[in-house]
Amino acid sequence: MDNPEQNQTSKKGPDSTLFHLAIPTLLFSCLVWWLFYQPLPWSFQIAWVPSLNIGFSVFVDGLSAQFLLMISGIGCLVFLYGTGYLAGHKKANHVFLLLLLFMLAMIGAVVSDNLIVLFVFWELTSVLSFLLVGFNHEEENNRKSAQQAMLITGSGGLCLLLGCILLGQIAGTYSIQLLIARAPLFINDPRLFWALGFVFIGAFTKSAQFPFHFWLPNAMAAPTPVSAYLHSATMVKLGIYLLARLDPAFSDLFFWEVSLITVGIFTAVIAAIQTIYERDLKRILAWSTIATLGTLVMLVGMPGEGAALATAALFFAHALYKAPLFFVAGNLDHGAGTRQIDCLTGMRRYMPWTATAAFFAAISMAGLPLTFGFVAKDIINLAKSQANLLQLVSYAAFFVNVVSVAVAAIAAIHIFWGQDTIPRKAQPHEANLRMLFPPLVLAATGLLFGLRPALIDPLLGLAAQSMAPGLDPNKVDLSYDAIPVIEATFGTLALGLFTYLRWDWLHNKFNRLQAIQKRGPESWYNAVLETLPLVAVRSTRVFQNGMLPRYLLTLIATVAALLATLLAASGLNWQWPEMESLPFPVLGASMVIAAGALATFRVSDHLILLLVGGMVGYGSALLFLFTGAPDLALTQFVVETIFVVVVAAVLVKLRSFRNETAKVPPEKRFRPLHFLVAASFGSVFVILCLLVSALPFDPALTDFYGARSLLDANGRNVVNIILVDFRALDTLGEISVLGFGLLAAYPLLKQIREKRR
Repeated sequence: MDNPEQNQTSKKGPDSTLFHLAIPTLLFSCLVWWLFYQPLPWSFQIAWVPSLNIGFSVFVDGLSAQFLLMISGIGCLVFLYGTGYLAGHKKANHVFLLLLLFMLAMIGAVVSDNLIVLFVFWELTSVLSFLLVGFNHEEENNRKSAQQAMLITGSGGLCLLLGCILLGQIAGTYSIQLLIARAPLFINDPRLFWALGFVFIGAFTKSAQFPFHFWLPNAMAAPTPVSAYLHSATMVKLGIYLLARLDPAFSDLFFWEVSLITVGIFTAVIAAIQTIYERDLKRILAWSTIATLGTLVMLVGMPGEGAALATAALFFAHALYKAPLFFVAGNLDHGAGTRQIDCLTGMRRYMPWTATAAFFAAISMAGLPLTFGFVAKDIINLAKSQANLLQLVSYAAFFVNVVSVAVAAIAAIHIFWGQDTIPRKAQPHEANLRMLFPPLVLAATGLLFGLRPALIDPLLGLAAQSMAPGLDPNKVDLSYDAIPVIEATFGTLALGLFTYLRWDWLHNKFNRLQAIQKRGPESWYNAVLETLPLVAVRSTRVFQNGMLPRYLLTLIATVAALLATLLAASGLNWQWPEMESLPFPVLGASMVIAAGALATFRVSDHLILLLVGGMVGYGSALLFLFTGAPDLALTQFVVETIFVVVVAAVLVKLRSFRNETAKVPPEKRFRPLHFLVAASFGSVFVILCLLVSALPFDPALTDFYGARSLLDANGRNVVNIILVDFRALDTLGEISVLGFGLLAAYPLLKQIREKRR
């Protein structure tokens, strides 16, 4: 339960309704005023990361304007509802701040014309949703629901980022409008399949499509204002918004059409069936929301201008009837202390105004005449007839509509009518005015648009034109001939009412199939979470074993494999350098390095091993000296000498502490696996060096340092000038690391000295 009365403080403080409503109301008012006086589209751009072709580009057309109206308009009512629902709650201001940030993130996502910027706002909505769902984080259920929503939508967001980057590389731009314009030029690119696949994953996770759909009902642990705003009107439609935005570019692709229609209708059917399992009103509404989201995905995938208009109409209709129903669920939880439909009958006697809002919202959801839901379903039926869908898809859509009618009857009839025979712990009471006004306004708006569809024609026409550029928004007419439409929907209404009357019987029958339900995607998610700790423990035992040789072996093998993979993927047209005779000093230095490296495999004594390993360092210094880098060679000589001398002194000292009676078995130096990894890394590195040396030399950087060293740093030694002046911060960092290392080692050395004394 998310009853806020259970967590109220004893002291309520001043009423801050006007303060919480100020920004949402201002945004909504400015948007409405701008729509009246400024023709669409609106666009402007601010440079952000020009080197990566990323700019904060704003583009507002009919589709964006429709979402902006839903985000700001319903947002105002959500904030008003929240001031009554969370009155006196100790964390109310925290919720309102998160809701405001979420509103701004949603606005940023729907107005952005740059795919990367859109992704940034996309992920912000996921993070804020996590914080809002986990609002009551003291409860384990809330924490798990928030974690589940974050993991699923966040993982999908990473896939979306990959898809956006691929699309940007294919199209040569991250601008959505330019991408749509250039789509015919790259429609046959083989990479497009993978790019759209990753975009699908991101959109399906955000909009709760199968198999990622189960997170949305679990997110009902959030407070009711959050559920009504995020999980009905805004965030869950963001994935469908992205698909609708990209539809003009890829609607002709068979892969695009089949994927969206298949996933959408399958999700809708699964969600409709799952609705019958539930007894909690909010979870029933959540599953029916998933069914509508599946229908929207199916409509985006359908061809034709009618499908675009149906998508725009259903966007609005769903927000106008589902948000008030969530408000009704919150009023019941607030006034009756429960959302279980088995404990709610005859509530109209105690909550008449809530019953009125539920009635008008429910008849719109059921698609009864004179409601905007009726208009939307009429357009959907017209779109399906134009698209020539498979008969199986039509049957599935009909089944989803039947369940929607039954859910509407549950919300409007079962809960508020009938005999009040169920004993309760507390006497139900009507909600306060701030909790009644939002659902009544939204339900009345749905009724108004049903009576006068012409009021919404211009906006829906512009929104549909964004998805189907060939559509003329001035010719959109949502009026209908009532008699034929009523006859066409009579079967849906009749079967829906029959399903409502047999709801309990169907619920009991479906409960026998719980074993099948437990093997669904949610069980896969739980299995993955349960497996992760086991995998972490076993991998830690293998890789984090505390043995430095194994760490180095793993690191070198990984780098060698990565380099070999990149070299193989680059193609076989490698350009090799012209091999000239090497100077004798360079050849000699190389032989010293190779001899020292090979000798380390045969030496078992640690002191001799140190000295043999020093040959590699001295050979490298000789190589630097004979190839024109005397400063680097001198540094290498000094460092190698100090290292060998210091470590040799430590080893000699340790030998004096060794117990002479203890026999230490000789260490086996030659290990085939180590030799294989070393040889592989050496071979790959040699090939890489040869390929790089064959590339034409770019003297730009050399010329820059040569020209600027004396002028800017007053020095002729370019190497020293780079280290001390041009890379001063880097050098300072290295010195700081050495200094901190000395500070960390000093207490250890001091402790060893005290123990010896």
